[in-house]
Amino acid sequence: MNVLKKPFLAALLVVALAALFAGCVDPKTDSTIPWSRPADWEGRIPGMGQ
Repeated sequence: MNVLKKPFLAALLVVALAALFAGCVDPKTDSTIPWSRPADWEGRIPGMGQ
């Protein structure tokens, strides 16, 4: 049982580090569109208009 513990812990550490680094986002890739501004299609009746 002790033989399987070390490889399992090493794999768990690798997965945890990969998840940590995959969650990092460069601030330059964020959108500059404000979320409070509604889209141009919001507020209209579907099928009516353009």
